[in-house]
Amino acid sequence: MEHFTFKLLEPGSKIPYDLLLLADETTEAIDQYIFNCDIYLLIDGEQNIAVMALHKNNDTELEIKNIAVIDAYRSKGIGSILINKAKEIAQAHHYKKLTVGTSDTGFQQIRFYEKNGFLKTGVKKNFFIENYPEPIYENGLQMRDMVLLTHHFSE
Repeated sequence: MEHFTFKLLEPGSKIPYDLLLLADETTEAIDQYIFNCDIYLLIDGEQNIAVMALHKNNDTELEIKNIAVIDAYRSKGIGSILINKAKEIAQAHHYKKLTVGTSDTGFQQIRFYEKNGFLKTGVKKNFFIENYPEPIYENGLQMRDMVLLTHHFSE
């Protein structure tokens, strides 16, 4: 990570919708959470290559609301760099757990989170049916439920 810069966006900064839309379907959906999140950019030289939005759910839980990497940097360990940074931030602020939700059809994303120390901890039934105006498809299947995954920090 020596040539990457990790940057917390200042309040009032331009929101990087182009990056956030890589992981969420619409700006309307992003607007439901983004204004209550800390937004982090991963930068290579002058180029924004990844984004992560973190939300404080309560005093013990930090949630990854959005995490995305541009195509040219995928499958190069960038996602794991972001996850490790999220864990570092969570631990520095004494959170007990880091959570994330993804579609039940996002098989690759679920494997990614499990590979990075997350365990499946729940399901939000019909999340994508109830929160998006149009059906969304991934891997040839309609997205319905949100799979919740959690990384617990040891005391």
